[in-house]
Amino acid sequence: MAEPVRIFVGAGELSGDHLGADLVRRLRRRVGLDLSGIGGPELSEEGLHSLFPMSDLAVMGIVDVAARFPLLWWRVRQTVNSIMHGRPDVVVLIDSQVFSATVAKRVRKAGYRGPVLLYVAPSVWAFRPQRARIIRNYFDEILAIYHFEPQILRDLGGPTTTYVGHPALERSAIRPRVPERGPLLLLPGSRAGELRRHLPLMAEIAKAFVAHPRVSELVLPTPTSELAHVEGVTSRWTAPVRVVSDTVAKKAAFAEAIAAAATAGTVTLELALAGVPMAVTYVSDRPQYRRWLSIDRPFTALPNILARRRVVPDGVVTSADPKTMIAEIRRLLEDRATASEQVRQFVELAKLMSSNVTDPAERVLAHLPQRLLSGT
Repeated sequence: MAEPVRIFVGAGELSGDHLGADLVRRLRRRVGLDLSGIGGPELSEEGLHSLFPMSDLAVMGIVDVAARFPLLWWRVRQTVNSIMHGRPDVVVLIDSQVFSATVAKRVRKAGYRGPVLLYVAPSVWAFRPQRARIIRNYFDEILAIYHFEPQILRDLGGPTTTYVGHPALERSAIRPRVPERGPLLLLPGSRAGELRRHLPLMAEIAKAFVAHPRVSELVLPTPTSELAHVEGVTSRWTAPVRVVSDTVAKKAAFAEAIAAAATAGTVTLELALAGVPMAVTYVSDRPQYRRWLSIDRPFTALPNILARRRVVPDGVVTSADPKTMIAEIRRLLEDRATASEQVRQFVELAKLMSSNVTDPAERVLAHLPQRLLSGT
């Protein structure tokens, strides 16, 4: 019987936790695993005892990073020490790009010679393309979740990159039509900084649509780690909101939703692949906003970025803009053709993303010695 594969999986936020748990399940169908690393609730269900709370890494924006820099630097050192002490057969670092690149660089410098993979490519197509060549020294392969990234990384001289698909492709099914009536989803983000900047905006949107005839209720999905905080904030709103944190409740809300007010991020692709019309925004801190202006990036919502055209309304602002978001959502609720056109383009996007997908487990196994794969 082959010895178990010792794998270190490092996830820094909920989307990475989901990717990591999915990867672990795929690998377990083929090999035994000895699992270590960093993760959240889904990886915990797969048996991971996280090195430290994943929420320590879930920061966004220069201001938030600067405020937590001592803790983040300590977590880098702790992660590197764990890898060097445990000497896993393979390291898979998931998204959290600055943290992952820093850890990979330091373990290479410390003498780790096993394969190090990055799951989720850095957005070199949008910001600092020179990173592609730099990270080639740290990562043996990148597992990309967007179909256009392998060609871009190749053109920029980056590491070998393989398209492995987006997890939302498997867990979502686009509805044939938008329901006549249903929940309006409020999606303020999952990180503490995002919640601080977006919850006041969501309060105004909730107040504007609580009595709309097509809105059955207001639903706000949030991570379990932020549930108490979000419930406390929303309890003071003038409009009643149902806050949910478990996967089943979130999936049901997506299946029934009439529309969504969303913060730019992975959730916008999940909405698209579920067929939920949306309006998207991102309230940034000022350093983030200046950087966004400097790269002349036209879109922030993933459906727009992937389709290379404006499928849904989106934008970046430095202060909440309730009037614009309320107007866009009202249009989705009261102009059926607008909502239907979004869904039609979501269907096209899903077809595009479903082509030429490789199983991520296959790519991980390809980097392991034959002695660990006998019997697979």
